Amino acid sequence: MSTQLPHLLSQNTRSMELMMSHLDHLEAEAIHILREAVAESENPVLLFSAGKDSTVLAHLVMRAFYPSPPPMPLLHIDSTWEFQSLLDFRDRFASQYGFRLIVRANEAGRASGINPFDHGDRYTTIMRTEPLKAALDEGRFDVIIGGARRDEERSRAKERIVSIRGTNHTWDPRNQRPELWNLYNLKLNKGETARVFPISNWTELDVLSYALVRNIELAPLYFAQQRPTVERDGTLIVVDEAERMRLRKSESVVERSVRFRTLGCWPVTGAIESDATDVAGVLVETLSSARSERQGRIGDQEAGGSLEQQKREGYF
Repeated sequence: MSTQLPHLLSQNTRSMELMMSHLDHLEAEAIHILREAVAESENPVLLFSAGKDSTVLAHLVMRAFYPSPPPMPLLHIDSTWEFQSLLDFRDRFASQYGFRLIVRANEAGRASGINPFDHGDRYTTIMRTEPLKAALDEGRFDVIIGGARRDEERSRAKERIVSIRGTNHTWDPRNQRPELWNLYNLKLNKGETARVFPISNWTELDVLSYALVRNIELAPLYFAQQRPTVERDGTLIVVDEAERMRLRKSESVVERSVRFRTLGCWPVTGAIESDATDVAGVLVETLSSARSERQGRIGDQEAGGSLEQQKREGYF
């Protein structure tokens, strides 16, 4: 065994060097895109869900413009059905790193009881899309930076790194600008805005690997711990607010060790059973998983191709 050790160490060192070279390339590309976007923008904003992608993206913003303070605020759209620990992480993150945090919610929708149990796509439109468009109009933001990745979902794979949005923030996937030789056209006509996705070429594994090597803190929901769950149609739902949960007759709440790969509104986001309590453990489990990242989004599964329609109407 001792004679094999130098060879194994050499192999591991080479693998780490290749990983770092790959991540360095992705980091440099994202920083280039961020600097281009801010240079061409009059009033940029960063969409911040407090999920792993937007958290990594916010760290890239800090690296891109260090030692200056972040040149844009964070904008969070609160659907009113967010995980409480995610909201706590959001507030702590913004305070720790000097971002101005803007939070918007559809208070009329909240008052009228719009919810993910009863209203499906209408809930997404009223509680996410409408307040997002209202916040962008109110802030007069022209370049909206987000953490979407092409590998997440097929409608996002149709989108360019710079995605021009028309009047009322609508998107036409057939009307997109070429991006040859990594040249990005951010010139806007009257009534247009741009959605910019600097980590579009990253994968889920890239994001997790970058968080590991850069020692980036992610929201606690990405790591396994005992949580109250309900098994519904083959999916584990974490009961974040017992008083708002709609239990079916055959359902009961069971404590399980679970975590999330993707985050959304808690009643429609599936957890997975896991023992991974740190980023390294999550990486190992993700490498061996045969399931896609967004299979945890129950709304995606039920609504089929509705995400693209929501994007056409102005959704993130």
